[in-house]
Amino acid sequence: MTEVLFRSDFTVSLVDVMGNDERVCQAARVSTVGAQSLDTGESGGLINFLMKNRHGSPFEHILMTWMITAPIFVWREYMRHRIASYNEQSARYMQLEPVFYVPGPDRAFIQEGKPGHYTFVQGPVEDYTWLVADIQEDCHYLYSKYERRIGRGIAKEVARITLPLNIYSSAYVTMNSRGLMNFLSLRTKHEDSMFPSYPQHEISVVGDQMEESFAHHSPLVHDAFVNNGRVCP
Repeated sequence: MTEVLFRSDFTVSLVDVMGNDERVCQAARVSTVGAQSLDTGESGGLINFLMKNRHGSPFEHILMTWMITAPIFVWREYMRHRIASYNEQSARYMQLEPVFYVPGPDRAFIQEGKPGHYTFVQGPVEDYTWLVADIQEDCHYLYSKYERRIGRGIAKEVARITLPLNIYSSAYVTMNSRGLMNFLSLRTKHEDSMFPSYPQHEISVVGDQMEESFAHHSPLVHDAFVNNGRVCP
């Protein structure tokens, strides 16, 4: 049997960027100066005005692409956001590598409260140790069954059907900055958000890494997003 690997992190690699703060300003100014907008530069004041008053379309002219590796249960949350383009590796055509997610020791895993009004807290160390061992046991068993099926000539698209949701998969994700801000407003947790969000821990970690590259490449847009309560324009 192939060696089974376990990890608690995610890979978020920025592949490509088109547009920046200046492009947002050009797109906004074209309505009043036409083609002369190409000669204008960036303006933090204009960007903040657009964000504050929710003039969203100029922000669609920044486009970012990432290669992301995350567990399948995280990808299922991504797919709810139809404001992005996705191309994911296919387990119909390739054998998935035996790499599985296990919660890290900082991941709160005890749920307290009723549905719609609950929190997660750290559990006892012995419960965390048991949980990780139990997950690993499942992964070893199910991947061995997967390999056995493929070895018998079973089609990959059939052999895969009982693999657990914590197996890793990779995909290209492309969003414009307006869609990205919508995603971040829902899938990251920040105390200064005008509308609080309560995302699952794993997707919020991935979202935080995407936001880092967004802030680096479009600092004025990102600042305006944060300063206006993290509300998507």
